[in-house]
Amino acid sequence: MAGDEAQRAGVLLTNLGTPDAPDPAATRRYLAEFLWDPRIVSLPRWLWWLILHGIVLRVRPARSAEAYQRIWTDEGSPLLVISRRQQAGIQAALAE
Repeated sequence: MAGDEAQRAGVLLTNLGTPDAPDPAATRRYLAEFLWDPRIVSLPRWLWWLILHGIVLRVRPARSAEAYQRIWTDEGSPLLVISRRQQAGIQAALAE
């Protein structure tokens, strides 16, 4: 590295997502997108589509929504709230 070039640091924050609201409809949308990703479930697509739409998305959204309702805050999803706080904290630290 040349003497005049500043060193740069990068940070990559990731999470697997969260529903928009702690209700069955929003949870179903989130689960449909998340669970359709072939990196999450590696079954043949045709088989997984049948399982996902025939069983999982009929049963799991209501159950998952109940769990989300227990942890949801006034600010929203704890995962999203914490991720945003981490992002702001890291940005501030890197700015120094």
